[in-house]
Amino acid sequence: MPTIPVVKDILSANDQVALENRNLFDSQGILALNLMASPGAGKTSAILSTCALLPDTIRPGVIEGDLASSIDADTISGEGIPVVQINTGGGCHLDAPMIKAGLSSLPMEDINLLFVENVGNLVCPANFKLGTDLNVVVASVPEGHDKPYKYPGMFAAADVVLLNKADMIEVFEFDVDYFQRGVDMVNDSANLFVISCKSGDGLQVWVEWLAERWHNVVG
Repeated sequence: MPTIPVVKDILSANDQVALENRNLFDSQGILALNLMASPGAGKTSAILSTCALLPDTIRPGVIEGDLASSIDADTISGEGIPVVQINTGGGCHLDAPMIKAGLSSLPMEDINLLFVENVGNLVCPANFKLGTDLNVVVASVPEGHDKPYKYPGMFAAADVVLLNKADMIEVFEFDVDYFQRGVDMVNDSANLFVISCKSGDGLQVWVEWLAERWHNVVG
């Protein structure tokens, strides 16, 4: 009896929609980022802290992914940033069709930088393309410096790694060099930025890098 490649078919269908999303972003002049992290790493804080430092020419929007609720989307909306909430109803990741559906509720003509905050999970989101330009993994100091070694697939998929909550490095005896070696082991081309959304440390360097990337792609 022949094997039915169900998983392959699902991923192929997702990738086709991801390509459609990417073409839409390109046609609209939008740089799109897929933010992935475990719950509590600080994805929403990273988005808000980044948006606060962006130049006026860069106009952000957000797709917020969660299992349930609109808590983070409400916070983002309160800052005047266009946002749409996608609740997966228990699904552990966003996929390209969800993003395509969410885009219809965003004022695409008013944004040129899109943050997609994926569901909190260090496994599933890395396997599903969304059509975004960059994969950003947000890690945090309290999680420990071993995460690149335990979740290599996530860090292998990253274009950027934001190590958040740097103000707690000494408290948790976090070994940044060990963390960096773990990232390099699976992905030596990923850009690492050590930041703190609480103190503001490192954020300007990250935002300047992002703004330069935006100018190269969109500006």
